Amino acid sequence: MIRSGCFPKREAVIITLQDKRPRPPSRFGLETKGERLVPTMVPDSPHTSQDSVEEIFRRARQGRALFQNREALSPDFVPDRLPFREDQIRQVAQILAPVLHGSKPSNLLLYGKTGTGKTAVARHVVERLGAQGSSKRITTSYVNSRISGTEYRTLAKIADSLPIADDKRIPGTGLSIGTVLERIFESIRADGAQLILVLDEIDYLVNSYGDDILYQFTRAGENVDPGSFTIVGISNDLKFKDELDPRVLSSLGEEELVFPPYTTEELRAILTARADLAFKPGSVPDATLSLCAALAGSEHGDARRAVDLLRVAGEIAEREGVHKVSEDCIRKASERVESNRIEDALRSLPIQNKLILLTASRFPKGTNTGDLYLAYEVLSRRLGIESLTQRRVSGILAELDLLGLVEAAVVSKGRRGRTKRIALRIQTDVLSKVISEDSQLLSLL
Repeated sequence: MIRSGCFPKREAVIITLQDKRPRPPSRFGLETKGERLVPTMVPDSPHTSQDSVEEIFRRARQGRALFQNREALSPDFVPDRLPFREDQIRQVAQILAPVLHGSKPSNLLLYGKTGTGKTAVARHVVERLGAQGSSKRITTSYVNSRISGTEYRTLAKIADSLPIADDKRIPGTGLSIGTVLERIFESIRADGAQLILVLDEIDYLVNSYGDDILYQFTRAGENVDPGSFTIVGISNDLKFKDELDPRVLSSLGEEELVFPPYTTEELRAILTARADLAFKPGSVPDATLSLCAALAGSEHGDARRAVDLLRVAGEIAEREGVHKVSEDCIRKASERVESNRIEDALRSLPIQNKLILLTASRFPKGTNTGDLYLAYEVLSRRLGIESLTQRRVSGILAELDLLGLVEAAVVSKGRRGRTKRIALRIQTDVLSKVISEDSQLLSLL
């Protein structure tokens, strides 16, 4: 009879290793660490990930292609016809038409919430104006200042549309803003060009860099004669003008046009027209279009969001190998778009707004306006940018509250009056992710 203490310790371990105990899941193995038996990761078989990819490809081959022109649902697509914006098209065309007989048109500001057709209308009219006036030296340029990102890149994009001599071309970096402006003005003057600039998200440029560039644009007259320089500014912010120098405002806001939100019925008609262009016949049932329009119309009639929902739903349907874009695909698309919307909203904010949100994130339990402002000033100094006034910071907090990014609730303190309690309403990891993408703010994380 063998007693348990007769074997050396090492042999006992060997017996344990040979024991017929249940094995861990296939992705784990066992190895000896000293005298202990521990699970360890085993590399996947080379066929594991390959099989999943092959399965995806198999479903794609067996599934039905639903799109016939995916580009018709892209944000940059401008259809030949813009339903429910005929009046706005007519008004913009009337304001810009004087350029066809050599006169400088009035500068124009287009206002309205996101997805109300401002950009589409401006580009629709300006593209047709350029085609009409080829013999009149009419030059058109479209620049989104948020996408360009900086003053310099915005100006460089404008310069790309002008016949600037090779030795005067704008390099990626290295010139002063004044030099770039002079080269733009010199090109307009030398060619006698009638430049019509569509400056989208013009408020981003002003909020981030001030209105000096706009001042130079609106005072370009003598510097570009016999040419001309007309601005069509586009903004989602009706209060944008409040931040402008009165001298800039008097010239920039010569004409203004406000775009109303689309109704649910209008959104449905827009989606029907886009679906006819983008999808193969019979791929999108009427009920799907109605749900898509209802979801987009429940906020503020955002046609861009409606079209984006339809595009994402179509992609989901194709991936799942179904033959129609169902209402369930729209619901899944809504969840996906909603999860990305906060990040998109954060990315679209000017640097000062992001800095204020970052300051608020330093107070997990919330804080009052005064303490938040003191912390904001510290971060501004670290970043090397000029602090806004406390009044302006309070205004930005109110805007961020409307966007649902912070909570700015008025709290009564009894005899000591009232104060605002500021608290971040989004996940700090989401904010950190967006801040990490901004080279100016990255050092503050």
